[in-house]
Amino acid sequence: MPPASPSATAAAPDLATTRRLLNIVLAIGIVDLVLFIVLMYVAVVDRNDSLVSIIGPIHGIGFLALLGLTAKGAVDGRWGWWFPAITLITTGPPGSIIGDLILRKQLADHPQAA
Repeated sequence: MPPASPSATAAAPDLATTRRLLNIVLAIGIVDLVLFIVLMYVAVVDRNDSLVSIIGPIHGIGFLALLGLTAKGAVDGRWGWWFPAITLITTGPPGSIIGDLILRKQLADHPQAA
């Protein structure tokens, strides 16, 4: 079997790193979405201000983490700036999960995805 070309081996870790970053974005997005749903319940239905003051900042940290990770991927050239923009506009989880699904489809269609 001939050795892999340098361009093929250079692209493989890049693709793997992109997938790893997407996995982190997806995990944080799902956790932050659950936190956001709990936060809305506690704020609107339960009206428990003490829980809101605890869950709210945790959701805020998750939101900032999502923005930071999606921006890092855009700066690294892994995806476009639309991903951090949609994450910002949708207050985090919805945009990050939608962007993740779009990018995973693109990665699956990538010629070196196998």
